[in-house]
Amino acid sequence: MSGPLEGVRILDLTSNFMGPYASLLLADMGADVCKIESPEGDTTRKVGPSRTPGMGAIFLHLNRNKRSLVLDLKKPSGIAALKRMLRSADVLLYSLRPQAMARLGLSYEDVRALNPRILYCGAFGFGQNGPYASRPAYDDLIQAAVGLPVLQSRKAGPPTYVATAIADRVVGMATSNAVAMALYRRERTGQGQAVEVPMFETFAHFVMGDHLYGHTFVPPIGDWGYARMMTAERRPYRTQDGYVGVQSYTDRHWQRFFEICGDAAMAADARFADIHGRTQHIQELYAFLGQTFETRPTAEWIRLMSAADIPIIEMNTPETLLEDPHMTTLGFFAEEDHPSEGRIRTIGIPQQWSESPPSLRHPAPRLGEHSAALLAEYGFSVAEVRDMLACGAAREPAPDRAESTNGE
Repeated sequence: MSGPLEGVRILDLTSNFMGPYASLLLADMGADVCKIESPEGDTTRKVGPSRTPGMGAIFLHLNRNKRSLVLDLKKPSGIAALKRMLRSADVLLYSLRPQAMARLGLSYEDVRALNPRILYCGAFGFGQNGPYASRPAYDDLIQAAVGLPVLQSRKAGPPTYVATAIADRVVGMATSNAVAMALYRRERTGQGQAVEVPMFETFAHFVMGDHLYGHTFVPPIGDWGYARMMTAERRPYRTQDGYVGVQSYTDRHWQRFFEICGDAAMAADARFADIHGRTQHIQELYAFLGQTFETRPTAEWIRLMSAADIPIIEMNTPETLLEDPHMTTLGFFAEEDHPSEGRIRTIGIPQQWSESPPSLRHPAPRLGEHSAALLAEYGFSVAEVRDMLACGAAREPAPDRAESTNGE
C-alpha cells in the first residue's frame, strides 16, 4: 500500500504555493497526482537556492510524490489532450480564476459533460457570489484582507505579515480536506460535484474564530481581538543561555509555576487565580514570566517545569530543528539522493497509519519529466505522444541542463 488515496487520479492545474500544497497533501496520502505545467513551468521552480535551473528549494518540498506533464494549453492539441485525460480522472484541481477556466473551455459544465463523476475543485481568491469574484489573490493580500497584519501590530508596532505563507498553506490544507470529503461522498453516492475553496472566506474563518471576540455579540460587548494572543509579552522567554516556549494554561499549571518560582502567594491573587483574571491582566503576567525565566538556564527550567507537568520546550531555529532529539529519533528530516539534484533533505510525512501507510514515492520532478509516460497511462498511443512532442503541445526535459543557479 502507498497510502489511503492509492488509485485516485488527480489532474493538478495549480501553481505557486496554495494549490501545490493541497495536491502535495493528497499526493503524500497516495493519490496519483499528474502535475500539469505550462512550458515555462510552475513559478516556484525559480524560488530559493537551486543546483539546477527550475529545481529551487521551495519547489522540491511542494512537489514531491507528483509527476510532471507539460501541456501547452494555448495550442488546440494541448487543450484537447487535457480534455481527453479528464474522461478517466477522478479529480481536477485548479487554482486559476474561474473566468480563466471558462475561457479555456474547462468550466464545470464543460468538464462534467466529459466525466459526470469527476470532482472539480477550485482554490482561488474569492467566492464567486461577491463583488471581489474576479480579483487575483496571493498570500500577502489575503493576510491583509482579513486583518492579520493589524492583529500583529498590536504586539509589534506597524502592521506586518506573518513570516510564512500561512494563508496559502491553511487554504491549501482546507482544499485537500475538501477533495477527500468529496471523494468520500462520491464513494457513497456515485456522484461527482464542483467544490470551491475561496482564500478570503477560508482564511477569515481561520483567523476570526480567535479574534471576532467581543464582536461575536450584537451589539458588541467588547473589542475585537483575543488579548492574550496580541500582547507583546506573548513570546518565547529568554533564559540565562537560550529561549524557551512555555504554555501555562490551567489553574493548576499556574499554581505549580508560582510554587517553582517561590511566589506561591500569587496563586491566591485575584488577578491570577483563574483564567478570567489572568486574561484581564495578561500583559503584566507575561511581563513577570519574562523577568522570571531570565534567572535560570534552559536545562534547569525544562527539568523543573517538566517535573511539574507544565508545558515547556526549548526554542529551535530552523537549523537547530534539524538536530532536535525528537525529530532525529523519528528520522523526520531524512536525506535522499534526488535523480537530478543529488543529495537533498526531505521533510517527513507527519501522520502514522496502521493499515495504509503513506510513503515518499516520487522525488519532485523536472519540468515535463513524465510527459510521455503520463500521456501513455491516460490512453495515448506511442504515435500520438510522438506527434504531441513534435508540435510542442507536450514537452519533455531538454537533455542538457544549464549550470547551477540561485533563485530569490
